[in-house]
Amino acid sequence: QVLLVESGGGLVQPGGSLRLSCAASGRTFSTIMAWFRQAPGEEREFVAAVSWNGANTDYTDSVKGRFTINRDNSDDTVYLQMNRLEPEDTALYYCAAEYRYIDGTLPTTTQAYVYWGQGTQVTVSS
Repeated sequence: QVLLVESGGGLVQPGGSLRLSCAASGRTFSTIMAWFRQAPGEEREFVAAVSWNGANTDYTDSVKGRFTINRDNSDDTVYLQMNRLEPEDTALYYCAAEYRYIDGTLPTTTQAYVYWGQGTQVTVSS
């Protein structure tokens, strides 16, 4: 069992930055951690994932070069640094955790992740 609590969302102007945090507790050892987001009326979509040791990351194309995922296993926290935010980034952002790789790669589908947080809202608007 892994419990996840997100924080750090808010209202930001286009071009601004936010850093989301996800505090994990429980059986966190060797977890893959990821961020997903869901805009109103849209399906939940993959944003970024990071391996247990932080050496491997993956991003959806629309955030590459703007977002960075990293983790600090000493306090069981994963972060999503979001720069150059755009109105299209507006969504409820969820943290997710899983133990298993898919064909040796970081999973990127909602079905692959078992543990989820409650989400934190990010709104990009002037």
